[in-house]
Amino acid sequence: MSDKVSVMIVDDNGLLRVGLKDIISDEEDMITVAEAATGEEAVARYSACHPDVVTMDYRMPDLDGLEASKRILSQFPDARILFLSTYEGEEDIWNAWQAGVAGYLSKADAYEHIIEAIREAAEGRSYFPAAIARKLEARKGQASLTPRELEVLSLIVAGNSNKEIMAELELSASTVRVHVSNVLEKLGVLDRTQAAIAAVKRGIVHL
Repeated sequence: MSDKVSVMIVDDNGLLRVGLKDIISDEEDMITVAEAATGEEAVARYSACHPDVVTMDYRMPDLDGLEASKRILSQFPDARILFLSTYEGEEDIWNAWQAGVAGYLSKADAYEHIIEAIREAAEGRSYFPAAIARKLEARKGQASLTPRELEVLSLIVAGNSNKEIMAELELSASTVRVHVSNVLEKLGVLDRTQAAIAAVKRGIVHL
């Protein structure tokens, strides 16, 4: 039986998968046992091979990395999943942490950290580099938006007026005003423009 750390690479970018596989193959104590290009494939292949560690992209076709991770962890609570993502907003990191992932890396510097992160995850420890950890800590002190407030915020980011939000969500004018007010308060901003900027910057809404 192999004592190497088994890794599954999940990313819709084939070149990135090849690059990660090459890096992992240079380590005598690691081996890539599976690859997946979509979230659905990731769930199926994890069930088939039970790797020690999964490197997971965030944005993928059919099922994103967050939902794929939730499905895997719901079936296999001991799964060790590391996110590699271009999404670096506080909300992206928070959502992944809340789902139970073992770590989160920015793709911009993933190659610098990936081997150490895999080893830490395989040993049952978490791996959040300093810049990511600071964003996570900052998010922990903030109030979460409700599902309805998220809908309203998404429509604000898309440039909709209160009247248009009323029509889209079939809400009264007073209800929309309350939701908009709550969104501004929770984001700590003064107006809709600032709310839209904050939503995109923090990863609450993706364009």
